[in-house]
Amino acid sequence: MPVSRRLPPTAAFWSVAVLLVLMLAASGVPSPLYRVYQEEFGFSSGVLTTIFGIYAFALLASLLVVGGLSDHVGRRPVLIGAFLLEAAAMVAFLVADGVGWLLAARVVQGLATGALTSTLGASLLDLQKHERPLGAFINSASPGLGLSIGAAGAGLLVQFVPSPTDWVFGVLTGVFVLAAAGTFLLPESSPRVPGALASLRPRVHVPPRHRKVFLVALPILLACWSLGGFYASLGPSLVADVFGIDNHVVGGLLILALNGTGILGSIALRTSPPERALLVGSLVFVGGVSGTLGALFSGSTAVLFASAVVTGFGFGAAFLGAVATITHGVAAGSRAGLLAAVFVVGYLAFSIPAIAAGIAAGEVGLARTAETYGVVVLLLGLAAAVGLLRARRAAGSLIPDPLPEHPDRLAPAQLPG
Repeated sequence: MPVSRRLPPTAAFWSVAVLLVLMLAASGVPSPLYRVYQEEFGFSSGVLTTIFGIYAFALLASLLVVGGLSDHVGRRPVLIGAFLLEAAAMVAFLVADGVGWLLAARVVQGLATGALTSTLGASLLDLQKHERPLGAFINSASPGLGLSIGAAGAGLLVQFVPSPTDWVFGVLTGVFVLAAAGTFLLPESSPRVPGALASLRPRVHVPPRHRKVFLVALPILLACWSLGGFYASLGPSLVADVFGIDNHVVGGLLILALNGTGILGSIALRTSPPERALLVGSLVFVGGVSGTLGALFSGSTAVLFASAVVTGFGFGAAFLGAVATITHGVAAGSRAGLLAAVFVVGYLAFSIPAIAAGIAAGEVGLARTAETYGVVVLLLGLAAAVGLLRARRAAGSLIPDPLPEHPDRLAPAQLPG
């Protein structure tokens, strides 16, 4: 295809951003549908969270195997294949008539999402303007925005539209086929370099210069994504079974309250130094989780939703700070691999604790499970804030200095300001 038919860099950047949000919205669509499938197919909370969690495990496998592949073969080939795989997952949801189909659909969707997460994220870093480096901001804000759109939209369809699964997954199938075709219009932002086969060896790659900040940010990554996984899998059940509101829209709105306000946290702290965003986000997150525990003990729905808003704000700010700090000054050939490492941690936390919670809910009840879950997440958030303060006191700044011998290979992920 002639070069003139490629999108210019600015249009390509925002096209990639839209595709990233769209893909993440599709991953959030099943959340309000889990209870519908549970009633239709008659499975337990443990099976529900297994269906939820197997998606995250497939996503992790994809991240580990192909997370850095686009650094070697180029972004476009990986994007095209992954979007077609995403379309296949939507077809599997469309024809699902039992648990087996749901598991298969989530596995295929997880494989596609893993490849798309790292490749679209790396493309944003490639295409961003250095005078306005928005890549880290969009990478951190898009999960909340996408999951919110998907969950809230699906909740509305379930409540008010006959045959909502046909509408949702039929439309998304066509959308992802079009996305695969549209990828041909994107400029190739990563040159082909040797090592493609070696990059398929499963591994988490954090460059040595970025390991200290990665470890400091680890507790808040675990805390935020663990809570996000709990809300995405069991949030609607929590609203119905513990707070007595059997309405699919309200269940979707709880997910929106957490993930949607994460965008506000990212926006509010986008001009702050990344380490400040990380600290402020961690502290706000802790405050929000404390309120959630209060809501569980008091049975107040209003406090539950207000606390979810506060928690989501902290989630967005903390994740923004973590991504911007961890990826600051990362060499071009390590971008996709480092982002894959961040999301490996995130999705492990997103899945394993939620599966454990689903199993525990069948034994001790959802209310007690949610209370214990909240305490653990609260302690992780506190550990992150304390660890960051101690590390800054000892070293002054966690952000690695640029590599002077390769200035042309750097694309700072620090936010404007």
